[in-house]
Amino acid sequence: MIHRIDVQVTTPLRATEVRERVETAITNLFPTADVEERHGELVGTAHSMEHFAERLREQNIVDAARDVFVRTLEGDTFAFDLKKQAAHEGVVNFSVGNPDELGDLHVRVRVEEPDAEAFIDLVAPGSESGE
Repeated sequence: MIHRIDVQVTTPLRATEVRERVETAITNLFPTADVEERHGELVGTAHSMEHFAERLREQNIVDAARDVFVRTLEGDTFAFDLKKQAAHEGVVNFSVGNPDELGDLHVRVRVEEPDAEAFIDLVAPGSESGE
């Protein structure tokens, strides 16, 4: 099956942060991302969530991720925030509530093909028990 998706990861780049470390936070979870600096933030663009989906399975958080994706789904797009420090270590940690003082990674996924619901099923399939 062909997947056509656009993943955009944005995060503030504070004066106290080292650009390479912040870029690593993006590329540890989205290794194919092209990262550039724009107006005080880093913006990563990718067209795959394969590595991210593997991390969800390795960390046993597929159901939690699915809940976040489905809850934020609007049309062909879903979005979520990740803790920057955890991402730097290659760990997926969804950010809920107040953002970290250095800012979170904001991830926006637009799905062209298949439809967004089918793509979510691929990245974060429902659990065996159907919950």
